Amino acid sequence: MTPPILAVNSISKSFAGVHALKGVSFDVSAGEVHALVGENGAGKSTLIKVMSGAESPDQGTLMVRGQPHAALDPFAARSLGIAVVHQQPALFPDLGVAENLSLGADAGRVWRRVHWRARREKALELLARVGASIDPDRLVESLTMPEQQLVEIARALGADAELLILDEPTAALTAPEVEALLDVVRRLRTQGTGIVYISHRLDEVLAIADRVTVLRDGRTVTTVPIGGLTRAEIVQLMVGHELHEPGPRRSRPIGDVALETRGLGSRGAGVRNVSLVLRRGEILGLAGLVGSGRTQLAETLFGITAADGGEMLIGGRSVRIRSPRDAMLAGLAYVPEDRRRHGVVLEMSIAANNTLANLAAVSRRGLIDRRAERATAARYIEMLHIKADAPGADAGTLSGGNQQKVAVARWLETRPSILILDEPTQGVDVRSKGEIHRIIQELADDGLAIVVISSDVHEVLTLSDRVLVMRDGTIAGELPRERATQHAVLALALGTEHVPAEQR
Repeated sequence: MTPPILAVNSISKSFAGVHALKGVSFDVSAGEVHALVGENGAGKSTLIKVMSGAESPDQGTLMVRGQPHAALDPFAARSLGIAVVHQQPALFPDLGVAENLSLGADAGRVWRRVHWRARREKALELLARVGASIDPDRLVESLTMPEQQLVEIARALGADAELLILDEPTAALTAPEVEALLDVVRRLRTQGTGIVYISHRLDEVLAIADRVTVLRDGRTVTTVPIGGLTRAEIVQLMVGHELHEPGPRRSRPIGDVALETRGLGSRGAGVRNVSLVLRRGEILGLAGLVGSGRTQLAETLFGITAADGGEMLIGGRSVRIRSPRDAMLAGLAYVPEDRRRHGVVLEMSIAANNTLANLAAVSRRGLIDRRAERATAARYIEMLHIKADAPGADAGTLSGGNQQKVAVARWLETRPSILILDEPTQGVDVRSKGEIHRIIQELADDGLAIVVISSDVHEVLTLSDRVLVMRDGTIAGELPRERATQHAVLALALGTEHVPAEQR
């Protein structure tokens, strides 16, 4: 019998006395897609680090094709054919796509001639394998988050890995891109590649996996074939009890116009002729394919890229937003999609993160009042149900869902009248996703005007009172809640004409 490509047996790992893994066993075979699921904090990230050599286990053994290893280091893992695609792309922003794809793959002497044409052709081949239409000469810093994710996957494929670990590979992708990626995974499986698939999107797990291992509180709950399992059964295994779905959203009164744009445009952001209305107490969903201009519109509204055409009105008054400071003074707040780079400062405490956008509220004569800072953080920890030991804990020690709540708390502290949330639940588990949805709805109930941008169409449909669909930097269409369906959203996003007139 052929041994698994990789097996971890009774692995334990602790950090500063906290047990991240407690006797975890897990294996993946050639030509298998093995899903790894669990809530944030269940131990998935630590297990990935052990399998890839980034961390050494305290106890247990690792077997690679039947050969025992006390521990791996990153170089040994790569040489054994183990590649990881992390949730947050680890690319060099100042280098081109082709250069990033070639790193680690070029062989030869230190002093050698670079064959740029061959490098570019190889990059095009790898990008085509993941369905990415990206110019190999583009700088990585110019790519969107989803584009960076696809480049990261292409780079892993270029290493000819026999075991590919995909950590939330579709977190920032839209439905068509998800399907394209799953097709890539299926092809790799038929070629004999072993794949560890980590995702909070359980529908994908059910569609692609052969087996699933569930982690909870650092332990292996079970490993079972995927056949016959339902989403509800997986969720119950993850949380330890049945998780009740929230009931139908109650209607809320919609107030006066909080934000209006008339023909808004920004050549720098690629936004053109955007006209929209957002009212107090309303959740306005912004959908569209990656590259449609959703994030760019948010950045224009918040002054990261200044508008150079059209008009913007807040509370009926014409305003000119040329910088984030102008936006904040006008009552806008923006939680960006990449929380690790722009949402929270991982090395700073929860308390410091919570007040970073409004230091004046906790400062006296130019000095920060640490007691007031901690009190503010404690209030948000209670209000948003942030799971943390204390306000002084580093944000980097929190799970993804709790980091997202800290990012939201920072901007709520500015007392905004308009809140823009870009991918608010990207990469968080099912329980945290439900909590964040509850927070968004409660904020709207309190009269806050909210824009929700999401690649997850189901999330947009669940939260929104109205849905705007973007395509090519402008609004392709508007769908009221009662007519907003996944089919209608996708048809507008793609520019097809297959949407019934009554759904437009």
